[in-house]
Amino acid sequence: MVTGLDEAYAACARIARDHYENFPVASRLLPRRMRPHVAAVYAFARIADDFADEGDRAPEERLALLEGWGEKLIACSAGLETCRAGLQACAAEVFLALGGTIRTCRLPVSLFDDLLSAFRQDVATTRYETWDELLDYCRRSANPVGRLVLGIAGIGGEEAARASDAVCTALQLTNFWQDFARDWRKGRLYLPLEACRRAGADTADLDAGRLTPAWRQ
Repeated sequence: MVTGLDEAYAACARIARDHYENFPVASRLLPRRMRPHVAAVYAFARIADDFADEGDRAPEERLALLEGWGEKLIACSAGLETCRAGLQACAAEVFLALGGTIRTCRLPVSLFDDLLSAFRQDVATTRYETWDELLDYCRRSANPVGRLVLGIAGIGGEEAARASDAVCTALQLTNFWQDFARDWRKGRLYLPLEACRRAGADTADLDAGRLTPAWRQ
């Protein structure tokens, strides 16, 4: 049961620490005042991403969970207590903390909407024809995180936002290629098909577990 904001932030920090990824959410490199807010953003995104990626749910169930997550986002950003009704304790804590962070740091809800749109796309889209399509996905799946962290840090301005976008897109692409085999086993390919064809890369080689010179290229 959620008893207060401090407990909610502590729950988000546990989610950040306990997840299998090594995302440095509660890192001591962050100023202390930022840590609870970054943990709240991470917990929101981590659970939503798991809705899209983890387990053996049907696509329809994944999309329904993401839709419900978006409705709770709208409610918590408005400070509505009803956003906690009927939720598991973990989710209730996440939205209690996230609502506090959105209001305290004046974070745009549109950035969270962008994240959810990318998670929904992961359910339905497994191939990208062009670099433009793949980079648009990065714009919504990675870049909002950097902009949210800038907002938590109190850093504004378009120059900082553009620099953050470049770093976040680069990290997202690096993550794709780090998880290349894992994503392929899930039926996903985060390389533009036009680039694959140009290199002469054949997906039959991936099915056989062969990373050929064409795929390396």
